[in-house]
Amino acid sequence: MVKVLLYIMTVPFSVWCLESLRLDTLFKKNRFLQIKVFYLLLSLALSYLVVNCLYDFSYYFQSLK
Repeated sequence: MVKVLLYIMTVPFSVWCLESLRLDTLFKKNRFLQIKVFYLLLSLALSYLVVNCLYDFSYYFQSLK
C-alpha cells in the first residue's frame, strides 16, 4: 500500500520535471501523441526508480533498528 501511495506522489512530479527538459525538440513536427506517450513512459520509468530507491532506503533504515 505504501508503494502505491509513493507512485501516486511521484508520477506527477516526474512528469513536471521532465517537461523542463524540452525533449519535444527531438521529435518530428506534429507528433504530439508520440511525444505524450514518450513522456508518460519516461515518467513511469523514472518514478519506478525513485519509488524503489525510497522503499529500499526505508527498508534499510528499519533493519538497522
